[in-house]
Amino acid sequence: MSSRPCLAITRKLPQAVERRAALSYDVRANELDLFLDHAAMIAHAQGADALLACAADRLPAITIEALPDSVRMIATFSVGVDHIDLDAARRRGIVVANTPDVLTEATAEIALLLMVGAARRASEGERVMRAGPGSPEAWSGWAPTQMLGRSLSGKRLAILGMGRIGRAVAQRARAFGMTISYHNRTRLFPPLEQDADWRASAEELLVEADFLSLHCPATPETHHWLDARRIEFLPPAAIVVNTARGVVVDDAALIAALRCGRIAAVGLDVYEGEPRIHPGYRTLNNCFLLPHLGSATIETRNAMGFRALDNLDAFFQGRTPMDRVS
Repeated sequence: MSSRPCLAITRKLPQAVERRAALSYDVRANELDLFLDHAAMIAHAQGADALLACAADRLPAITIEALPDSVRMIATFSVGVDHIDLDAARRRGIVVANTPDVLTEATAEIALLLMVGAARRASEGERVMRAGPGSPEAWSGWAPTQMLGRSLSGKRLAILGMGRIGRAVAQRARAFGMTISYHNRTRLFPPLEQDADWRASAEELLVEADFLSLHCPATPETHHWLDARRIEFLPPAAIVVNTARGVVVDDAALIAALRCGRIAAVGLDVYEGEPRIHPGYRTLNNCFLLPHLGSATIETRNAMGFRALDNLDAFFQGRTPMDRVS
């Protein structure tokens, strides 16, 4: 019988991460890479000492409470922990750790991609180029008024949540000639602000936002933060980008604003209820949509996996995991 801890991994991980995990743990893999519902998660965890879970997993109280007594730690392959009921984990004495700090650059890159894609109507242009000959959507050649978008240069980018990712987005946006304002509950120290302007209230931030980029965590206070009331504070034809959490946006309100032209465009990488998304987004040309690619680079996903394993190693060596959240 092996003396190594048994690690149940809930999804397929990058090869380098799986190879490292196999060096220290008896790994129970999800070979088919299928989503594990409540019953499947409990079955997968039987006899395991720890879970290495992912952001797409759902670990509410009912699942945490049903985990076998052998499970002593959950390492999540994500920064966000809103998919895990931390209170339930505390009651069970299960340690939870996440993977912060390693996906800042990749997520900031996606935010800029969404900004440029939404402003320059990239999804419309891509569809035109893929349309076959004879299709009414097929490209008929250059025209002076074809698919006119908006420049980033000279525009103001408003950032809700000026943490590591928000600051990395601001740094990149400056290279496009944008000016930056932001809203946090507390103002940053000047060296972190650089030339960004702090706004004491969300309303002050919104009224000047040519582009609004969301980088706040999912909390009860930020649930549907961008709703119909707050949309009305935005300038006409503003562009909204979300790489934070889908629940930060009220989909129905945002779609209504897109349909009537109150909002010029959106760039979205996260969605409430994903992978199911509000069908209204699919009907609109002014939506630039990505399938949650924020951290999807080889370098970042490897770093996330290694960070999760660092936390697991610390726990099983009797030390406190660096990124313990519960």
